[in-house]
Amino acid sequence: MSTPDTVLVVDDDAGIRDLLTSALRYAGFDVHLARDVPEALAGLSRHTPDAIVLDVGLPGGGDGFDVLQLIRSRGVTTPVLFLTSRDAVEDRVRGLRLGGDDYVTKPFSVVEVGARLQALIRRSRGTASAVDDGILRYADLELDARRYTVHRAGDRVDLSPTEFRLLRFLLSHPGHVMTRSQILEAVWQYDFGGDSVVVERFISNLRRKLDQGREPLLHTVRGIGYSLRRPAG
Repeated sequence: MSTPDTVLVVDDDAGIRDLLTSALRYAGFDVHLARDVPEALAGLSRHTPDAIVLDVGLPGGGDGFDVLQLIRSRGVTTPVLFLTSRDAVEDRVRGLRLGGDDYVTKPFSVVEVGARLQALIRRSRGTASAVDDGILRYADLELDARRYTVHRAGDRVDLSPTEFRLLRFLLSHPGHVMTRSQILEAVWQYDFGGDSVVVERFISNLRRKLDQGREPLLHTVRGIGYSLRRPAG
């Protein structure tokens, strides 16, 4: 019998913790709980879960962003799914820029949370085993999948795990226009529609890190998707 995937749920709302615990255990996850920042850090020091559900607003000397920054600074690449308020666009953007992998807005569907967690875990394991992809190059951009590094014009570019997967997908299809649905399926492995806003946020992150002060390589094809290519002309 296979070991169930482990999820750490970090939320100060007892109702949400109970709801997610019941739904995720029913879906086959082993669920651990934390109510605040100290409990979250204590739980992460004891074991590394397969995924983390992290509320933005937390008591206890910090918030969800602080938890994310700390674990990413320690080199922990565990997928993080943020819980945010529906009208807190700035929270969603900040969470993705800091290295979060996805988000759902409150109120949310527990079925969707479970599906997104399964997709995040599948995706993270696929990246960890992809040791034979070699080096991808386009213009002055280079991605080394073995060393997990990216360079632009010789300068190292630090990317989050999801940003790295997105760039690798685009580099595998240089010059082609990739639709949002193609990107969601390949990078997020969503087979239930997903949220194209997530793609837009990560494209924005990549553009800021790759193209700032340089020849732009990442282009938006309005109404269709995105393309990695040199500017026309």
